[in-house]
Amino acid sequence: MKDKTSINRKSNTGAVERETKVHDKEGDIMAIASRDVISIPPSKSIKDTAKVMMEHEFRRLPITDPGSGKLLGIVTVMDILDFFGGGKKFNIIEKKYQDNFLAAINEPVKEIMSRDLITLSNKASIGETIETMLAHQLGAIPLVDHDDKLAGIVTERDIALSLAGVAGKDTVQDYMSPKVFTTTPGTPLEGACKIMVRNGLRRIPIVGGEADISKAAKKLLGIITSTDVIRFLNAKELFDNLNSNLATDVLKTVISDIMVKEPITVEPTMTVGELCELFADKNIGGVPVVKDDHVIGIITERDILNAVKRY
Repeated sequence: MKDKTSINRKSNTGAVERETKVHDKEGDIMAIASRDVISIPPSKSIKDTAKVMMEHEFRRLPITDPGSGKLLGIVTVMDILDFFGGGKKFNIIEKKYQDNFLAAINEPVKEIMSRDLITLSNKASIGETIETMLAHQLGAIPLVDHDDKLAGIVTERDIALSLAGVAGKDTVQDYMSPKVFTTTPGTPLEGACKIMVRNGLRRIPIVGGEADISKAAKKLLGIITSTDVIRFLNAKELFDNLNSNLATDVLKTVISDIMVKEPITVEPTMTVGELCELFADKNIGGVPVVKDDHVIGIITERDILNAVKRY
C-alpha cells in the first residue's frame, strides 16, 4: 500500500487550495476501475458469499468493516475451492467439523479470506497497476483512498480489454501458454479442485475420447472452471440429493457431471484484438487454443496483460 502524505498547511490560502486539488486528483486507473464495488462483511457465511459471487458473476469479493468501510480482506473463488477440498482451508471441513459439509459452509467468510492484501491508492496510474499485477500474479487489486476506505477495484479483465487495441495484429499463438494442465472426465471433483488450487488455475480443459492414448491426451471434450465448481456448490439440487452431510460424498462427484461439454475455443491465428472481443462478448476470461481438434495451448486475460505491457 502506498504511503499517504498529509497536505502541508500554508498561510497562503490560494496555495493550499491548489495543493488540495493536486492531492485529491485521482490516477488514470480510476477511469477503468469499478467504483460501485459490492463488498461483504466478515461475518457473512461461506455459503452466502458463494451465492453473491454467482448472482453477480464475480470471481472475488472485497471484505470491509461494516462501520468504517475500511478494507479488511478479500475472498476469491480460489479461496472457496481451497476450502472445498483443494488445499489447507479444507481443514475447516475435515477437522473442525469432522467432514460435515453442511455445517462448515455456514462458517463466516473471515475464516478463509486473504488478509495480507496488496492494494494501490486511487491515485495510481494504469502502468503502475499493470506492473504490480504482473509482478505479484494478481487477478485484481483493490484501490483505497487516503483513509484506507475501498474506493474501487480493478481487474486484469478491466485493463486487458480497455487497452487491447494497442496489441495490433499480434496473434493468440504469440501469447498463449503451450503448457496446459488437463484432466479426464472421470476425475473426482476433489482432484480437480486440487489441480486448480495447487497450480493457480481457474480452468482445466477435459480431454480423452480416443483409443490412442497419445491422441486422447489432446482431444478436447469439455472444460471445467472455478466458477463451474462454485455454481455447483450453490445448486439447490446438490443439497436436495445429498445422502449425507459428508464433504467426502460431495467431492466424489465426477467432473463430467459439471463440466461445460461444448467449450468456446480459438485458433492460434486469431488476433489478440479479436480474442478480447470474444472475451467481452461471452464474459469469459480464458479459452483453450485448438488446432485440428487438439488442445495446443491456453490463453487467458493475464496473457493479454502481458501483451499490453509490451506496448
